[in-house]
Amino acid sequence: MTGMTMPQLTDRIALQRNRARAERNALFLHETVADELQERLIEVNRTFQSIAIVTGFPDFWAEKYPDATIVPDDETLALEPGQHDLVLHTLCLHWANDPVGQLVQARHALKPDGLLLCTFFGGQTLHELRSALAEAEVAISGGLSPRIAPMGEIRDVGGLLQRAGYALPVADSTPLTASYANAFHLMHDLRKMGENNALDDRIKHATARNMLTEAACIYAANFRNDDGRVNATFEIITLTGWAPSENQPQALRPGSATTRLADALNTSETRLDKSED
Repeated sequence: MTGMTMPQLTDRIALQRNRARAERNALFLHETVADELQERLIEVNRTFQSIAIVTGFPDFWAEKYPDATIVPDDETLALEPGQHDLVLHTLCLHWANDPVGQLVQARHALKPDGLLLCTFFGGQTLHELRSALAEAEVAISGGLSPRIAPMGEIRDVGGLLQRAGYALPVADSTPLTASYANAFHLMHDLRKMGENNALDDRIKHATARNMLTEAACIYAANFRNDDGRVNATFEIITLTGWAPSENQPQALRPGSATTRLADALNTSETRLDKSED
């Protein structure tokens, strides 16, 4: 019996081509994420000796962590099992055909009690552009085609860490707003970021100019800010998880507490009278 083939979200050849065209001065979101990760690592208060970074932009991250092992976000990660105490998976999980598989491979690369920090674009990213393109395409062609990668919502992605076998999983979201002169400037910037359309089932021919012009008009009508520019949202989701270890804190069994909450809070306990229901 033939095994089922996982559906391909991303055209990896197109993705690599897009990234090769990226410009260093347009990677401001990577700069923001690098600063955020550094702050989180300071809060962890631990010295990491063996760092691995999974990224589609190796030159950028090698500047930030010159001693780290840098590997591409291929379907199979080039990481040795149990060799790292920190894995950073940076702004590329949203292009993964198998995001859980990426997280599992990163966990296997960690030593016991090693830390994963994974950042990627969440579901609110470019919601303005997505809406404007969809409305324009329906109006002009009467149909829809995939133009922006589907991205996970924060309420759903937390479970990815548990499925991948991490301990102490946490997911949080940071929305960022950038402003542009118009939608054309935004789309041009996405190209310079290497984040333009690389979906496997995208339309392969160039988009008609009148459709893009209509989308730009819709964008301006709905998302113009007080400065006369247009806003674009980028939602950065960060997943934090630890490779399981016997020394980690473990959740207690329900009902196993030996201290009353009222005593811990130094307050009195008010009992409910069931007869007053």
